[in-house]
Amino acid sequence: MRPRSLTGRILVAFAAVSVALWLAIGGTLFVVLRGLHGEATTGALADTAQTLMVRFRGAVATREVRAIVTDIRDAVAQNGTTVHVVARNGALVDVSGVDPEPVGPIAIPAGLHRGEVVEGRIGFDDGQQHLYAAVVLTEPDGTGPRAVLLSRIDRSGADALRDVLRTLPIVILVSLLVGLPLAILLSRSVAAPLRRLAAATASIPTSLSAPLPLEGPTEVRDLTDRFNAMSAEVAATRTRESELLANLRHDLRTPLTVISGFATALADGTATGPDAGRAAQAIEEEAARLERLVAELGAIERLRAGVDGLHPEPIDAADAVRAATERFRPGASAAEVTLDHDVRNGSGPSLAADRMALERILANLVGNAIAAAGPGGHVTVGAREVAEVGADRRPGVAFSVTDDGPGFPPGGAERAFERFYRGDPARTGQGSGLGLAIVMELALAHGGEAHAENLSPRGARVSVVLPVVPIGATPA
Repeated sequence: MRPRSLTGRILVAFAAVSVALWLAIGGTLFVVLRGLHGEATTGALADTAQTLMVRFRGAVATREVRAIVTDIRDAVAQNGTTVHVVARNGALVDVSGVDPEPVGPIAIPAGLHRGEVVEGRIGFDDGQQHLYAAVVLTEPDGTGPRAVLLSRIDRSGADALRDVLRTLPIVILVSLLVGLPLAILLSRSVAAPLRRLAAATASIPTSLSAPLPLEGPTEVRDLTDRFNAMSAEVAATRTRESELLANLRHDLRTPLTVISGFATALADGTATGPDAGRAAQAIEEEAARLERLVAELGAIERLRAGVDGLHPEPIDAADAVRAATERFRPGASAAEVTLDHDVRNGSGPSLAADRMALERILANLVGNAIAAAGPGGHVTVGAREVAEVGADRRPGVAFSVTDDGPGFPPGGAERAFERFYRGDPARTGQGSGLGLAIVMELALAHGGEAHAENLSPRGARVSVVLPVVPIGATPA
């Protein structure tokens, strides 16, 4: 069963790697030490044979090989060495010995000279592998026995295993002393930032803390940095939500107070006759205001959710501006505001847009501008071509509404398109504070943008830039 924690998994991985490393080291040591022990044994046998070579040569000359072999066998038997004489065909010369014998002939190359040594490993009839060293006694063209063979049971494997078992615990101890702290440090460097990240993530629904420190590996740092960015965005969203709720409470309180007051007056008989009619009219007007507020909120949410789809059609920008000007001219005259347009008498730039959406954009902009200009003021509606708009930098058309009112308050131009923002009642009157928010959403739905700015020495301009071809549509 795999550990669930990251620290546990790192430690398990460290343990697995360590065991594999220990096995590899042990196996390598065994192979190397076995070869060294084998070489040491054959080397010792060769040295012993070299020291006995003179006696063997004399025995060959005097034909006393059997007696010499018996004497040497008795001398070396105490250290487990066997002695044999090898004939020229590789077979053993029968000297009536009792030592175990090789199961096959010993190959002595024909070109070797007296004193040269042949080493190797071969099975003996005692069931053991023996290491041997054969010293050549005669020249290639000579007569008599070819070599003397000294052998011992091959214990190089057991000796190597014993050395490995003595050495490997030291290797394991050193690797644990060095590697275990490194594994713990690595696991903490990764797990500690992740635990902080998990704790901060769990606290997001209730409270937001300061940005987390960027610690740990690069991947953890990137994750923490993105979390900090997300946390900051959530904090900003909560701030905007708090402001929205505060504005919403403010916008609902006035009509509800009026409705409640007049309803009470009608209920207790305080408002009678003409007063009752006025009370009913006030209730109707405030209820209509509430209905418009709810409708505008719903319109924004539908636009953001993509429920209210756009239906683009070819529109002449100059015709749209002239139509909006004519529609609001009576209202502007009643408010003692001069309303005109800044387009040629002929056709202007054309674009593909949702006609109802564009009419609502211009209506909201012109209505706000008339309220801001006030009696004696002047409002101008215009349209012009622009080279680039939106993220894909399409050509577009900019619709602008300019007034000579007091302008936006400090910081108001940047917040003009926020929901319920009403930095200056002179610009919004008794509106809901949602008009420009709807304008922004309609512009974004087309793939366009909206801007607000103050003019010098006074006045303001609000512009909506729409692409000639809406986002998602293919240019003709």
